[in-house]
Amino acid sequence: MKDLNYMNIADDVIRKIKKGAFLTVKAGNALNTMTIGWATFGFIWQKPIIMVAVRPTRYTFSIIEKAADFTVTVPAGDMSKEIAICGSESGQDVDKFQKCNLEIISGQKVVSPIINTPGFHYECKIVFKSVMNGAYLDKNYDASLYPQKDYHTLYFGEILACYET
Repeated sequence: MKDLNYMNIADDVIRKIKKGAFLTVKAGNALNTMTIGWATFGFIWQKPIIMVAVRPTRYTFSIIEKAADFTVTVPAGDMSKEIAICGSESGQDVDKFQKCNLEIISGQKVVSPIINTPGFHYECKIVFKSVMNGAYLDKNYDASLYPQKDYHTLYFGEILACYET
């Protein structure tokens, strides 16, 4: 495992996230992973931060609301099949880890595990969350991305560990 400075790889990772990455979260005995295609990286509150967005209709939402942390795994290779399944099927109905043959391993600094696959891994402590208010969203985005008004909750995670496997 190679420790990395997240700023050095952020551009490459952002391009890869557009194709899909895994957001994994654990709270108590509940564990799930879901596909994300949206995320931001930045330096906020004097800390390196990843912001991820989760809709309240997702099974992951019920878990992340009780969690203290999350991980983001950005696969290095082609995992389009697994990304598709984890983005279209609910962890409430199917064990995505078993169905996709995804192995998890413990995080170094957080409770939530990472997906054991070559790629970049971010371990994040939730430091802030905010429910989107559609009244402040550009009307074109609102109409095209939120026709059902199921606005995301934005989770800001302080990056506690960043590494490549």
